[in-house]
Amino acid sequence: MQALRAARALALPSWCIGAGAVCNLVWDHLHGYPSPSFLADIDLAYFDPDEPPGRERDHQAEMERICPGMPWEVTNQAHVHLWFERHFGHAVPPLRSLHDAVASWPEFATSVGIGLGADGTVQIIAPLGLDDLFAMRIRRNPARVSVETFRQRIAGKRYTDRWPRVEIVAG
Repeated sequence: MQALRAARALALPSWCIGAGAVCNLVWDHLHGYPSPSFLADIDLAYFDPDEPPGRERDHQAEMERICPGMPWEVTNQAHVHLWFERHFGHAVPPLRSLHDAVASWPEFATSVGIGLGADGTVQIIAPLGLDDLFAMRIRRNPARVSVETFRQRIAGKRYTDRWPRVEIVAG
């Protein structure tokens, strides 16, 4: 909730905290872990096609000021197509919305975002559903990730080492 309140303070037009920040928390709970496991970053995703590229750095600096010590990664999903090929080796079309962006994230279980309304209402973005998240199942989302990239992510993320009940569904 601290991270959600901090993110809400930026007053971004369409935003969520998602991916590993949500998945890790759910799987830690389902495994009965008494405290949260290591989190490489807190993905704060937002969608603002009118914002000039590069503003993410300003937002990230503000998040680090508001919530120091948290590993923020702030990304305007409206600009992903501008750098994706350079980073991942293949081009992607521009995204149309935050929901479109979340639907393209690498695994079904991590394609979930949580927002916080002005009235304190928790908002869930789960365009691919929540079944894989709560079933602790990792399946490749073919919308954006190749089989090879999926395999590399599985090896790097060490899902089953961290959460033994997680099931990996091949390619």
